Amino acid sequence: METWDAIRARRNVRTYEDRALARDDLDRVLEAGWRAPSASNRQPWDFVVVTDRAVLGELATVWVGASHLAGAAAAVALVLRQSEGERDRMLDQYDLGQATMAMLLTVTDLGIGSGHSAVGDQEACRRILGIPADRTCAYLVALGYPADRPLAPVAHPDRRPFEDVVHRERW
Repeated sequence: METWDAIRARRNVRTYEDRALARDDLDRVLEAGWRAPSASNRQPWDFVVVTDRAVLGELATVWVGASHLAGAAAAVALVLRQSEGERDRMLDQYDLGQATMAMLLTVTDLGIGSGHSAVGDQEACRRILGIPADRTCAYLVALGYPADRPLAPVAHPDRRPFEDVVHRERW
């Protein structure tokens, strides 16, 4: 898939086929996150990939909107170290967003669906994944082949009008 097609085809997928993902595909997704830009090359992230169905089921309980993880083929927990100040926290969040988007475009290119989730219960996420206390489980990204329809560019996305979003030269 071309990059532009992947951008237009990417959507949140919450139901998945009961089919495993190839390890090479998972590694490509993780490498995309690893290669993402980072302010001053700080790379504040760690990624925990999970394919065990029982663990995916447990992860589905850490946020009210995370139930789709139970049916996923895999999930990636995006983990951040504790930031030392407001500036570092803002840079780390931006960097993690770039790593996340690199992963989301990569899975789309592979025909794999994704659905992201926040983490409300940090202690449970740390316990389930063995994450040290000085780290935060920032987000979870569920992965799997879409059960409803394959990924394809969306001609008319449900978005705010382009002209309302884009301001040229000034607001």
